[in-house]
Amino acid sequence: MELRIKDVIKEKGLTIQSLADKMKINRVNLSSSINGNPTIETLSRIADALEVQVSDLFEKPAGDTITCPKCGTKFRMEE
Repeated sequence: MELRIKDVIKEKGLTIQSLADKMKINRVNLSSSINGNPTIETLSRIADALEVQVSDLFEKPAGDTITCPKCGTKFRMEE
């Protein structure tokens, strides 16, 4: 699943700099996390600062299946 942190930042009317300020961290470190592979702790801190759920930081799968990024296996999502 792709991260959509930048989209959520824009939707909230913020910039990466303003979010970093709100989180009291360096903009470069935040940007590196956003563009890299952030830990769940980092995702949680970002979500808290944006006042959203961690799940809102991920692209929603199209349809009712997701694809494993490592092996390509498709999984059907059930409610």
